[in-house]
Order: sequence, then structure tokens, then C-alpha cells
Amino acid sequence: MQPGSPAPGSPEWFAQVDEEVMDPGREIVDPHHHLWPEGGALPYGIADLSADTLVGHRVVQTVFIECHASYETDGPRHLRPVGETRFVASSDDEMRTAHPDAPPIAGIVASADLTLETSQLDEVLDAHVEAAGGRFVGIRDALARALEPEVMAIAGTAPEGKSADPAFQAGVRHLGERGLTYDSWHYHYQLTELAEVADAAPDTTIVHDHFGTPLAVGQFEGKTEEIFAQWQIDTAALAERPNVVAKLGGMAMPDNGFGWHAAARPPTSDEFVEAQARWYHHTIECFGAERCMFESNFPVDRLSLSYSVLWNALKKIASEYSEDEQAAMFAGTARRTYRI
Repeated sequence: MQPGSPAPGSPEWFAQVDEEVMDPGREIVDPHHHLWPEGGALPYGIADLSADTLVGHRVVQTVFIECHASYETDGPRHLRPVGETRFVASSDDEMRTAHPDAPPIAGIVASADLTLETSQLDEVLDAHVEAAGGRFVGIRDALARALEPEVMAIAGTAPEGKSADPAFQAGVRHLGERGLTYDSWHYHYQLTELAEVADAAPDTTIVHDHFGTPLAVGQFEGKTEEIFAQWQIDTAALAERPNVVAKLGGMAMPDNGFGWHAAARPPTSDEFVEAQARWYHHTIECFGAERCMFESNFPVDRLSLSYSVLWNALKKIASEYSEDEQAAMFAGTARRTYRI
């Protein structure tokens, strides 16, 4: 960056790309965002979410995804994630009072250790139900296992072999028995692991986050074409599992290697489309629109671009598809998957 350039992430930095909202009447359910309190990993409170969702796109509902925010600091360790659900539910209640025009958080995908014995797992799930006030829809107990955490901005810490652990697979099956979803964040080299989980829990709806987070840092830097070729094969194989649905987004994180988070200005929607559209189109081709949903992954992807520009880019990618397909990817699939 040139000396004196706006700092990435600052209002002045975002202001360099100002686009008119495309297709403002298009109904959107944003099925993947986070919240963190002040002092959290990436502070982003309910006022920030409201400001983003009210920029002009017609966002009507959102789904919060666990991010290790506001855990309880004492009490039984397996119940500490319930503090996050309480934080999100109270934040949504606050928003409905302070920002009544903002879309409600209609679903909460919370955290739990799925290797717990069934009675303990049920204790956690029941506590999430009570804390969520009708919003609890599923669990994310991520598979992401970083090979080089030292070079990554956000490094997943799942243990090796987690996907094959019989206790973990039983936990994923139990979610389905209770009518809950299982979300997974994982890396591109772990798509076969998620397929293994899907096979072990065929009656559980499994949500494949962020395209499998294709990496382009550390040992993967400069290998995007090689990764894309194998990713296409693994994505097609994963899509053969009918209980898996795909989230389309979450690929503007620093570890994806596009470099926008450190650029002199954020990308335009056209630049985003040029860089990423092929990943979207292949996933839609494999899964079908009825098993795909666009996501924001904010505020993590906010490191690279604004909410408004992101949804403009997603609308440009979606413009190649029929009205019914667009309606599914922008809202219908999320509603059906999370039962909101």
C-alpha cells in the first residue's frame, strides 16, 4: 500500500468501493454470520450486524454460527458453550427493540462436543434449547485441522481422525434424531472426511461450510490450480451424499489467499466474481440449487469487502440461474435446512 492509504477495514477503506445495490427486492436469508463482544476474537456486535444487514439488500432473516464467543467461565466444562447461545439470544432481543427494521436472528447453530456420551450431549442440547428462546437449530463441531497453524490467520484445531471417531459419528447421528443439523468448517484436503461423516449419519442434515475452505498460504501458496482440480473431484463426490447441503461463500478470508484484506482498496463485485465464480458454479452444478445457499460469513469476510459489495457479487454469480434456483440459493434452502 502507498503511504497514507486508508487502513484496510477502516470506513475510509470501504468507502473507496461504493456500488448501487443490485436487485434490492431479492429476499435474502443470510445463513452464516458470527457475533463477538468487545474484546472477542473479532469484535462484531448486534449494532454492527444491523448496520450491515440494513445497507439496502433485502435481508429478512439470519442464522448465527458458533464462534467460541461468550462462553461461560465456570461450571461444568461441557455446558460452557451455552453461554454463547445466551449471548446471541439476548443480543437478538436487544436488536428487535433498538433496531426493529433489522432482520431477526432466526436460527442459532451452537457448539457442543459431539463425542460426549448421549446423556451428557442431551444435557447440552437441552440447555441450548432453553437458552435460545426458540432459535436453536443445530450444532457446529468443526473438523478443521490446520497442517501449518503458524502461517494461518485462522487455524482450525480439530484432532486428526475426528471424522472417523465412532463417538463423534454417533453424536452427529444423534443430532439428526433430534431434528438438528450438523455444520462443519473444514479445509479443502478434508472433503473426504466430511463425506465419511455423511455416510455414517445418513439421516442427519450436514452443512458443508465455505466450499471446504480452499487454502493458498504456506505449503499451498501458488498451488491454486492443482488444488482446484482435486477440489472439483472431491466436491462432486461429496455431493453424491443426499444429506449434505453446501454453503456458498466464506472464501474471502486471509487464508484463502486472495490478499484483499491487505490491499490498497477492497475488491469491486466484478473483481470478486472474476476471482471466485468458478468455485460457485462448480458447487451449484454438483449439488443443485436446492442444496445450495449463499452466505456472508461476516465479520470474517468483512476483512476483505463490505456486506453490500459481497451480496452484489453473489447476485451477479446467481444471475445465470433461473428465478426458482435463485430463490432457493438466496433464501429457500436456508429456510428448509434450518427449519426457520
